[in-house]
Amino acid sequence: MGIVVVGAVFVDIKGYPDTKFIPGGRNVGRVLQVHGGVCRNVAEDIANIELKPTFVSVVDHTGISDDVLSKLKRHKIDTTYVRRTENGLGTWLAVFDNGGDVVASVSKRPDLSEIGRIFEEHGDEIVRDADSIVVEIDMEASILKTIFQLAEKYQKKVYAIVSNMSIAVERRDLLKKTDCVVCNLEESGILFSEDYSEKMPEEMAEILTRKLLLSQIPKMIVTMGERGAVWADGEGNHGICPPQKVTVVDTTGCGDAFFAGVAVGLTYGKDLAESCTIGTRLASSVIATKENVCPRFLPEEFSLALDGGLSR
Repeated sequence: MGIVVVGAVFVDIKGYPDTKFIPGGRNVGRVLQVHGGVCRNVAEDIANIELKPTFVSVVDHTGISDDVLSKLKRHKIDTTYVRRTENGLGTWLAVFDNGGDVVASVSKRPDLSEIGRIFEEHGDEIVRDADSIVVEIDMEASILKTIFQLAEKYQKKVYAIVSNMSIAVERRDLLKKTDCVVCNLEESGILFSEDYSEKMPEEMAEILTRKLLLSQIPKMIVTMGERGAVWADGEGNHGICPPQKVTVVDTTGCGDAFFAGVAVGLTYGKDLAESCTIGTRLASSVIATKENVCPRFLPEEFSLALDGGLSR
């Protein structure tokens, strides 16, 4: 079944100014609509490495959801466990400045309760056949607890991505059960109730090591934007992953691509440092385009150990 990805689908409405962006003013520009959502992006990123993931999610009954499902299927993502419900599709409205950064956004979250029913009915078959599980750690606690119980039952590793750390901090008991948590610098500050905005990678890696020992989180990676990323594990090991230089067009989806690369690496034989390198490569490929996901790669390009070998 490959990697099983569990999370929401959004439609992203993105506005780009044609001239210098004026906060509070009327800006002439372009408005694009693309398929989004943290875990939807992650599923497509994984599929773009030809790894055929399974996506567990919900959409609604509109034509937009028809387009979402058609694209997922074209990318060879298994959508068997995607259901249509009322309010199943989220919306994210964002305005970008001339540097490609988000300056304002509003989002409407979908109702994900049907995902809980999917796992009640098919959870054993989904998790039993998975290579690993990817979840948004800020989903409803009841859904997450079911997934983690099944993962423990079938001895599957769970990788957690954060879309709202203010909610994720309430899942500390589950964070301790994840194989690896990935978040950005600001989110790590929320999680550990400290300000890391001025920290350099070397110092942040040491801080992260101490925090994991105290919090009992097994592994964690913190992305630091143009400063790269740092990683640490609960055994005291830590390191730095430098960034790749790239022209910034649109930062949307780069964190999701980074996470996808990390999850793929850890699932298929790589250590934390190597997985961070894969994540950085995927994130860099997204930053340089207006797409939310990475372009096509082959698993051989990352020397992934699939089925005990180095090829598909």
